[in-house]
Amino acid sequence: MDKRVKLNLFCFFFFLFLSSFNVISLSKTTPFTAASSSSSNNSGGRTTTLNISNSLTKSNPFTPKSSLTRYWKTQISNKLPIPSFLLSKASPLLPSEFSLFTKLASNHSLSSHLSSFCSSADLFCFSDSISTNSGRPKDSNFAVYDGKRFSGYGAARVGGGDTFKNYSENVNFASSGFAKYSGESTGHREGFSSYAGGANVATSNFTSYATDATGGNGDFNTYMPRVNIPDLGFASYSGNGNNHPMSFNSYADDTNSGNQRFSNYAKNGNGVPVGFTSYGDTSNVMGSSFSHYAELANGANDSFKAYTTNANNPKNDFKAYGGSGGNAGSDTFVSYRDSANSGADTFVSYGRKSNSHKTDFVNYGRSFNPGSDSFREYGKGSTGQSTGFSIYALNTTFKEYSETGVRFSQYTKSGSKDDISKKFSGSFVNKWSEPVKFFREKMLKKGTVMMMPDIVDKMPRRSFLPRAITSKLPFASSKLSDVKEVFQAQDNSILERMLSNTLQECERAPSPGETKQCVGSIEDMIDFSVSVLGRDVVARTTENVRGSKKEVMIGEVKGINEGKLTKSVSCHQSLYPYLLYYCHSVPKVRVYVANILDVASKEKINTGVAICHIDTSSWSPGHGAFIALGPGPGRIEVCHWIFENDMTWTTAD
Repeated sequence: MDKRVKLNLFCFFFFLFLSSFNVISLSKTTPFTAASSSSSNNSGGRTTTLNISNSLTKSNPFTPKSSLTRYWKTQISNKLPIPSFLLSKASPLLPSEFSLFTKLASNHSLSSHLSSFCSSADLFCFSDSISTNSGRPKDSNFAVYDGKRFSGYGAARVGGGDTFKNYSENVNFASSGFAKYSGESTGHREGFSSYAGGANVATSNFTSYATDATGGNGDFNTYMPRVNIPDLGFASYSGNGNNHPMSFNSYADDTNSGNQRFSNYAKNGNGVPVGFTSYGDTSNVMGSSFSHYAELANGANDSFKAYTTNANNPKNDFKAYGGSGGNAGSDTFVSYRDSANSGADTFVSYGRKSNSHKTDFVNYGRSFNPGSDSFREYGKGSTGQSTGFSIYALNTTFKEYSETGVRFSQYTKSGSKDDISKKFSGSFVNKWSEPVKFFREKMLKKGTVMMMPDIVDKMPRRSFLPRAITSKLPFASSKLSDVKEVFQAQDNSILERMLSNTLQECERAPSPGETKQCVGSIEDMIDFSVSVLGRDVVARTTENVRGSKKEVMIGEVKGINEGKLTKSVSCHQSLYPYLLYYCHSVPKVRVYVANILDVASKEKINTGVAICHIDTSSWSPGHGAFIALGPGPGRIEVCHWIFENDMTWTTAD
């Protein structure tokens, strides 16, 4: 072969190689032929063009997706392709970006490029620093407004009001800070309505809020409903206030795993009534902390109605509450932790050294699965303390309280669980347990009409990272400071708590018979599934979300592996900056694939994957499945659908 021809061919293939790394940018209309820069065809001399950059991008062997496809073929013994729903979660990084961020991760310098890293890798990142918004002279209606800090806002206002409505609705991260808000105002109203509803992570800090305010009021209505992780701080709130009432209605209802902190709230206040109505209703693992609340207050009047009702494992902590010199205060708890599952309340130094302080608990902790209560130094050193309990909960402790001024109208005695179930049957079924979330195996038959639970994924959109990057990132509670540095998480921030909670859950000891692992790359997920099930495996998920929260009809049903008992690996999302799954082995299950039909038209709208846990003997008696379906651990099987973006792995059928 002529040397010039060899040289031309070498240059041609080297040109293609460089273009795959985006070293050379090719226009969609760059004319190119093997013989020359352009040529004419036989039909009229039109220039032939090749879309080289697009075709190379799609088939580029150096992208994470291409690498993942090759890895799948080497690890999975069957000839089935990698499922499209799984491949869609792979990292979207370009080869040049992949190389750059891998090098930065190796050098521990990703943090300095966090913004571009999060954007290019499709991560869920946010900054704790929020821009400042100073006061305005006129009344303001903040609608469809997002992510601002209000510092020095509404100071010394006379009359008027500000309304926050539809604020940060349905966003991934809703953040706002109210510092020195409405200070020294007179007759000023602050209204928070439909605030941050449906947000994934919502945080608000109220510091020096309504300090020295006279008259007016603050109204929190439909505040942060359906939020995944609410994080609220009320510090030095309404301090030295004079008759500036606060109302919390429909506050943090239907939320998941959140915290509220009330510190130095209404300190030195005069006649500052606070009403909590429908507080934390149907929430999951809700925590509330009231510290130095109404300290040195005069005539404080707080009313807690429907407080953490129907909640799952609520935790309330009242420290130095209503005491330390408070005068003639009144607290009323109506339906406190009623119909909740488990939970823990701590009352320390409650009403201590107070004068004529009155506290009434009505329906305290009347729950299906009893929780724990700790009352210490309750009313200690007080004068004229009066505490009344009407219908006091099961299995609680009440120690170190004032020997006088405490009365129990009805103390519920311990009984069998069956007696409790009968007593609270009917209206007691907890909303949080979602009765339609769990069902019996006999329901999976053609023609069955049943309610489909809400299977829509509520987590933020994210992608996996390639293992080449995750293997170089710190991932351990013992290295939390390094993890915080990578993602620029400030101390005591919501991001720090999110990182810490996920790391702790991943490090939790497995249950008896369970094998578990958190995976931040698809390669790790493949390896874990193969280690449990072998190389002949397949991953499945429910096809879409059609039928969610509606009545559907079951069509054709197929039992995986002929419906025999099998083992599976189930993977559920965890909240983390990059896509992270909690995967665990699930023995003694049966897995089904069922056509989901529209009840009226009988047309197929979805293909659902359901898993039935045959052995439930190790489950907690307070598990939502037993509250919804009855009997208890080991006495029934429990089935549920695989929700959007969750998945189950089994041996290939």
